Amino acid sequence: MYLTPKKLKFLLNVYPPYLGAGVKIVELADDWRYVKVAMKLRWYNRNAVGTHFGGSLYSMVDPQIMLMLMNILGKNYYVWDKSATVDYIAPAKTTVYAEISITDLIISDIKEKTQRGEKYLPEFTIEIKDGAGNLIARVTKVLYIKKKPEKNER
Repeated sequence: MYLTPKKLKFLLNVYPPYLGAGVKIVELADDWRYVKVAMKLRWYNRNAVGTHFGGSLYSMVDPQIMLMLMNILGKNYYVWDKSATVDYIAPAKTTVYAEISITDLIISDIKEKTQRGEKYLPEFTIEIKDGAGNLIARVTKVLYIKKKPEKNER
């Protein structure tokens, strides 16, 4: 992916599935290591009981880790989403938020575990909270990461 964080933030904020879910990228760090996402409760993202629709809660954090790591690790790595689980903790009727940080420790761990071309399946946990800090949902994502072979190895 060859976009600046500013361009990606704009594109995600006008991406039809995000517009339809009411998801907004509030902040995306220039070094790709931090993102903050918000979602207001609207008539079009409520479920049958008037709280945030579970699919929208998941979608607000779906692509971020993969996109962040693709840009941090660069073109020499395959980075794909592999699986995810969502644990819905509490209903929410107010704006909800998620913050994702990629630390130096995470990056060094990935590079260490993939240095000889092995696949690595790191697990990330993202908490979605309301404005008061109450836990609304916990999303666990597993990514597939593998260093691409050198051109002379292909």
